[in-house]
Amino acid sequence: MILSRTLLKRHSVLPGFDLALGFALMYLCLVVLIPLSAVFLKTFTLTWGAFWDTVTSDRVVASYRLTFGAAFAAALINAVFGLLVAWVLVRYTFPFKRVVDALVDLPFALPTAVAGIALTSLYAANGWIGQYLPFKVAFKPLGVFVALTFIGLPFVVRTVQPVLEDLQKELEEAAATLGASRLQTFWHVIFPTLMPALLTGFALAFARALGEYGSVIFIAGNMPMVSEITPLLIITKLEQYDYAGATAIAVVMLVIAFALLLAINLVQAWARKRQGR
Repeated sequence: MILSRTLLKRHSVLPGFDLALGFALMYLCLVVLIPLSAVFLKTFTLTWGAFWDTVTSDRVVASYRLTFGAAFAAALINAVFGLLVAWVLVRYTFPFKRVVDALVDLPFALPTAVAGIALTSLYAANGWIGQYLPFKVAFKPLGVFVALTFIGLPFVVRTVQPVLEDLQKELEEAAATLGASRLQTFWHVIFPTLMPALLTGFALAFARALGEYGSVIFIAGNMPMVSEITPLLIITKLEQYDYAGATAIAVVMLVIAFALLLAINLVQAWARKRQGR
């Protein structure tokens, strides 16, 4: 047994642990840590008063409220309907199922600017959909929500779908045999198994929505204090050569996003631990 493990390590396809770890850390530093460190270092060139005035101005706070609120709401809606779409794709057979399955990945392949233009043309006051709605969508905060929902749906579907495919139907049959209703079977048997994957999809959709820019600026209207997102403010400050101000806003977004994602991961770990009991 010991000899076989030793031979397996020697003939591993990947390099040894030390070398692989070194390459992984180097790549992580180049792609993630060094750029993020540069953001913080540039922000430190501001005095505390200048930093606080920049990140707490009324216009910036309004953009925080819209960006985080719309991202959270879009991720929440995607968690519900993404689960429904994944359930239909896994559990049912219907005509053009492969086409529908491929359409789920469309937001991945579609350039964000094209998505923004398409959504604007659909939901504008004279658009194919917007002209029949009793309320305005395009150039309003609701338009931001629509765009973020569009780009976040695939994350939930593609995260939940493999778990549904591997779910043992015998457990559902056993629950039905014991007299459980469909709702009880879903809530007590299926949902606990899907919960970690659903939280992962929610976190991915939320993180993706926070940094979205291309598909939002066309449909949002970009009105200060109304429909202006935080990434647009960062771009605006960069165009004004206010690099420290741009990085200051980015740091606040980064810290808040990290805290929220950490909380989601803790809930996900708790759900997995509860599932393993």
